[in-house]
Amino acid sequence: MDDQRRTDGGIDDARIETRAIHAGQEPDPETGALMTPIHANSTYEQDGPGDHRGFEYSRTGNPTRTDLEENLASLESGSHARCFASGMGAINTVLNLLSAGDHVVAGDDVYGGTHRILTQVYDQYDIETTFVDTTDLDAVREAVREETALIWIETPTNPLMNVNDIAALSSIAADADALCAVDNTFATPYLQRPLEHGADIVVQSLTKYLGGHSDVIGGALIVDDADLDERLGFYQNSVGATPGPFDCFLVLRGTKTLPVRMDRHCENAAALAEWLDAHEDVDRVYYPGLDSHPQHELAAEQMDDFGGMLSFAFDGTLEEASTVVRETEVFTLAESLGGVESLIEQPAAMTHAAIPREERLAAGLTDGLIRVSVGIEHIEDLKKDLQTAFEAARE
Repeated sequence: MDDQRRTDGGIDDARIETRAIHAGQEPDPETGALMTPIHANSTYEQDGPGDHRGFEYSRTGNPTRTDLEENLASLESGSHARCFASGMGAINTVLNLLSAGDHVVAGDDVYGGTHRILTQVYDQYDIETTFVDTTDLDAVREAVREETALIWIETPTNPLMNVNDIAALSSIAADADALCAVDNTFATPYLQRPLEHGADIVVQSLTKYLGGHSDVIGGALIVDDADLDERLGFYQNSVGATPGPFDCFLVLRGTKTLPVRMDRHCENAAALAEWLDAHEDVDRVYYPGLDSHPQHELAAEQMDDFGGMLSFAFDGTLEEASTVVRETEVFTLAESLGGVESLIEQPAAMTHAAIPREERLAAGLTDGLIRVSVGIEHIEDLKKDLQTAFEAARE
């Protein structure tokens, strides 16, 4: 991954493995502390009225949060980052940029929370969303209208692992004078950096791989445009969905090990996908690293590896598929993803339950679809665990 570098000199010129540890994280100038301190402050002394030393109130800015934002901007090849108390807080802030009468084009298999906020929150403010298959560029072009202000994509998508062409979709957005926002949570900046492909905004759920240990909730927006960052910063401060310093500290701890964790996540996921693809109890595996994946070549070109997420369709009834997710022991039945431990879930009943069933089925989100976040345990233990669950479902 020698191309994963910036050209600003110093740490910013280093490879991503080095920047993950050092970018935005200078030793404390007063004590020499190597780790970024947790600045548990709400307010800061000023030298005179309005004459502060860079920080005045922690909703507006906090030193621990600033270090995290600088780290994330470097990892995503951006110039600015803004952190939030959750991934949905970050998504909401992007949507704050819209005005009544604006139109959004979004993928038809986006995360259920994204679908919910677009259809049940922003629709009441006269913001309409058209959901399309964003792997079909002609369908996206046909969906764009004069009022379109935002094209929203995930890649790989949640949970069908479709891979979207970031450069092509960014170009469509630019031609329409619209923004292109990419949810990069599944790939992380270690595997994919959408700003390098023309996207305007990168969205991250810090809860997932960047935090990496299932112990913190957070979100982030990264851009490479100072004016756009200023607009996002206005809403970040005005709405106030900002993370506390301890949460920021935990994510900074996570980003330090992101490269080594992602290498193991990818290795395990690839091996598990191949095993599932050959398994008699599995109808189909959704993983961009498989040659059979419809966008495998695009994924190989756009990503540095194929990630730790996969889904599969169990060859059985809804009840049998539910038995599979209940009977695992190494895989934990739980929502979320991206931690060191392996998780398993049934999107129709969990992460995507907010989407009407007819829409789910039309998008390919069947009742028996199972999504797994492949952790960093031993791969043979993961295979054995799923095999035992499959056998329990057949009893």
